[in-house]
Amino acid sequence: MTGRTTAGAAGDVDGPGGEPMLMYLVKQVELAVRSHLDDLLRPARLTALQYTALTVLERHADLSSSQLARNSFVTAQSMADMITILQERGLIERHRDQTDRRRLTVALTVDGRALLDRYRDQVKGLETQMLGGLSSREASSLRRLLHVCHANLAGQRHVRS
Repeated sequence: MTGRTTAGAAGDVDGPGGEPMLMYLVKQVELAVRSHLDDLLRPARLTALQYTALTVLERHADLSSSQLARNSFVTAQSMADMITILQERGLIERHRDQTDRRRLTVALTVDGRALLDRYRDQVKGLETQMLGGLSSREASSLRRLLHVCHANLAGQRHVRS
């Protein structure tokens, strides 16, 4: 025996002190958020992944489809399918890059921005629900620490402040 035990679901390997591994807890939170977002966005016929892509385009205009895929955490093929659907719905548009006419970029349309605006308060409410029981300081610490974890896995050097 290695001293490791499982507490139920596959992958729920004990961390220090018999606690579930942090990676497992992060995945549980991700799945719960995605499920809640899917329920929240269902009336708009939008998935959590589509919503993520739209919010990425809101923050970063004129991305290539491969850049959008990387920033939205999906494969290039999944993004190609998603772009087709979102473009058909009039939520995004594709156009030639002004500096490199061979390159196609993707951008939000007015309707895409309006949809994000319509759901912004509800999505913020979901985040507030998720952070229930945490002080503002704890929520800020959690955000900072998750950025450090992401930087560590992305191979970026993170300087502790």
